[in-house]
Amino acid sequence: MRRLIMTAAAGLALLLASSCTGPAAEGVADPSAPSNQGEIAATDVALPPTSGVLDYQLGGAYDVLDAGGAATPIDVVVRDATADPLPGAYSVCYVNGFQTQPGDADLWTGEREDLLLHDAGGELVVDPDWPDEYVLDPSTPEQRAGILEVLGPVVSGCADAGFDAVEIDNLDTWTRFDRIAEDGAHALARAYVDLAHDAGLAAAQKNAAEITRTAHDDLGFDLAVTEECAVWDECAAYTDVYGDHVLQVEYPDALAEAGTTFDDVCARDDRAPLTVLRDRGLVAAGEPGYVRDAC
Repeated sequence: MRRLIMTAAAGLALLLASSCTGPAAEGVADPSAPSNQGEIAATDVALPPTSGVLDYQLGGAYDVLDAGGAATPIDVVVRDATADPLPGAYSVCYVNGFQTQPGDADLWTGEREDLLLHDAGGELVVDPDWPDEYVLDPSTPEQRAGILEVLGPVVSGCADAGFDAVEIDNLDTWTRFDRIAEDGAHALARAYVDLAHDAGLAAAQKNAAEITRTAHDDLGFDLAVTEECAVWDECAAYTDVYGDHVLQVEYPDALAEAGTTFDDVCARDDRAPLTVLRDRGLVAAGEPGYVRDAC
């Protein structure tokens, strides 16, 4: 699961359109094959600081926090690929790597429809929690290459924009949709990591606690971004593998449903050093419903 805000969709459509001009498929190798170049590049990427101020800003960007009337600078921030990185902060670029963006159906249907997951009856599959998002199907090398024609330039564009890392979302689709091949999903994830490393970006695993060891050791992810790990009692799955390089996000509604509080989260031994509480909509500071707290 992840929280994606629809206001970014139009910007991403423009980003994809500008990135995908020309023969994007030229030179795309089988993503199933690990890239030695990517492995070498991984030694050069910078990881986020493990102390300071974290914010998760997918719903709207802002540059400082208002802490009792005093402007507090942000040290680590996650923003959508359509936003700009925050100068002076370690900036992570959000990319929806395994599902389509809201409002971007026209980029994928038609001639790219073979890259989308179909059910047994041949109908396109949508995420039931996000019904305006189609699910990508990375099961074959040809499908993975086609997906990378579209989203590969988005990942490299994060580096061009000045981000430090990329967060690849919806890695867990193979656990939620039986028709997706696990090895195909892993191969696409590895391809994203290689692209990130080749561009000088660190690669962040997003959720999917059940494969943290595989994601780190075999797929090459450098850090993790986790939502609701305290609610699901799975924070140790990330911190045991990535150590302090975990960015943890919790939501008030999920904590309430679980019968716990953010104070309880902050008291956990297995929580990440950088743990933030955000409103479900991830709205910008000053907008109705805005919530932010940190351990």
